[in-house]
Amino acid sequence: MAKVLVLYASLTGSTEVMAETISDYIKNQNHEVDFKSFDFEPIPAKELVNYDGILFGSYSWDDDIPFEVEDFYQDMDDVDLSGKLVGTFGSCDSYYDIYGPALDTLASKSEERNATIYEEKLKVELEPDDQDIEHCEKFAAGFLQQLATK
Repeated sequence: MAKVLVLYASLTGSTEVMAETISDYIKNQNHEVDFKSFDFEPIPAKELVNYDGILFGSYSWDDDIPFEVEDFYQDMDDVDLSGKLVGTFGSCDSYYDIYGPALDTLASKSEERNATIYEEKLKVELEPDDQDIEHCEKFAAGFLQQLATK
């Protein structure tokens, strides 16, 4: 049984829906999940070492990362994520020049901190529909499959 952190930031609720779907799927596969929000249930970056897998969810706008993620992002500089699998997902908006930059930035920071990055960055256009929800479950399944081989 793996211990997984699902930590997300959601402005409109879309990334939260994705986070809940992913978290529920992982729980239903009999893994331990801590479900946290950057806004309401922050977790110190140093606690990332307590997890086998980490899934960061974030919305993306024109800026690189949302303001509620900035302090955590900076605090990651002091954490060694060797042996951890990190995945990213979130609601994005194709109106902007760069699609989903927060997910790429969080993945890059995690990789700098020696984490293994789950190859798929799950990016959903604005609000997830039924097909996107199914994709969230497949994303979680693939993440767990890679986690099992680590």
